[in-house]
Amino acid sequence: MRSFAIYSLAALAEIGGCFAFWAWARLGRSALWLLPGMASLALFAFALTLVASAAAGRAYAAYGGVYVTASLLWLWRVEGIRPDRSDLAGAVIVLIGAAVILLGPRG
Repeated sequence: MRSFAIYSLAALAEIGGCFAFWAWARLGRSALWLLPGMASLALFAFALTLVASAAAGRAYAAYGGVYVTASLLWLWRVEGIRPDRSDLAGAVIVLIGAAVILLGPRG
């Protein structure tokens, strides 16, 4: 449960940071959007170091499923576009994959 909370924080920070850059580059927002964007991306990187994993690559791989799902939630709640069936099916698939990576037995 702790890992999921950390991954959720990381996803929110990453998506928020990336959206700040998107807003500046694609939506014509002020360059001042880049400052909180960079801070948010730094929080994202730090958050992933808090996951209980002996290998960074495994932590990042498991995070991918949470990131995809959080991105679709962002699409819906922030951008106002409701995810379709394919989006939801893809989120379920990647979350299952993330769970296998995160919770699978290690030798």
